Amino acid sequence: MISPSMDDLAVGRVFRALRLRLGWTQSMAAAKAGISRSSYSELERGWIDRVSIGKLRKIATIFEVRLVLEPRWRGAALDRAFSSRHAAMAEEVTRLLVGAGWEVRPEVSFNHFGERGVVDLVAWHGSSRTILLIELKTELADINNLLAVTDRRRRLAARIVEPFGWVPGNVAEWVVVAESRTNRRRAGEHRTVLRAAFPSDGRRIAGWLKEPREALAALWFLPDSGASAVRHGCAPRFRVRARSTSAEGTRKVA
Repeated sequence: MISPSMDDLAVGRVFRALRLRLGWTQSMAAAKAGISRSSYSELERGWIDRVSIGKLRKIATIFEVRLVLEPRWRGAALDRAFSSRHAAMAEEVTRLLVGAGWEVRPEVSFNHFGERGVVDLVAWHGSSRTILLIELKTELADINNLLAVTDRRRRLAARIVEPFGWVPGNVAEWVVVAESRTNRRRAGEHRTVLRAAFPSDGRRIAGWLKEPREALAALWFLPDSGASAVRHGCAPRFRVRARSTSAEGTRKVA
C-alpha cells in the first residue's frame, strides 16, 4: 500500500495537535464537524485524498483554520497562467488614466499593523486631490473576499499613498473585470451586493476621469479586443481602444 505523502502527513499532524490542545477526542471533533469518526481519523493519519473537500472544509472550520487551496499547473501557481491577461488589463487601464492626466503607480504594496496587501494600480489626480485604487480581476470568483479587500484598502488609502507624498481629499475605488460569460454570470448572481458596494458603472467613468470631484466606487467590464457589445449585466462595458488613424495614439471611449 502506498503511504500518504509527507505533506499530507504534516496536515494530519496539525489537526491532531489542535484537537489535543482543545482536549477533544476524535469522536468529538467528528461530531462537531458533522462527519463520521472514520473520515476524521483518516485525515489525522494523512489520508487526505480519502476525505472530500467539503469534509476538509468542515474540519478546518471547527478548528478555526483557514484552508487555502492553491491550484498549480506544471509546477507553477495557476494564476501565473493568466498573468499576461492581467498585465494587458493593467496596461490598458494605465493608458486611459495617463491620457486623462492622472499619475499612476502599479503594484503598490502596504503593511499597516498587520493589514497588508498589494493594490494593482494606484492613481493620483493632483488638482482634485483624488486617490483612485484599482483592482484588476481576470476572474470574478470570491465576492466576499473582493468586498473585504476593497473595504480594507479604502480605509487604509491615506496610509497606502503616504510614501508618495499624496494627501487625498477623495478616495475612489474601481474594480475592473475582464469580459467573459463566466464573469458576467457571477456578477449577475451577486448583483445586489455588488451594486451596493460599487454603485457606479462605466457610464459615469469617462466624465468622472476629467473632473473627479467626488468619491466614486465603480465596477465595470473591460472587454477583450474585438469582443462584441453587451448591453446588459451588472455594469455596462467601458470600451477603450486606440485609434489607428491617430499618430499620437488618441483614445476612444465608447
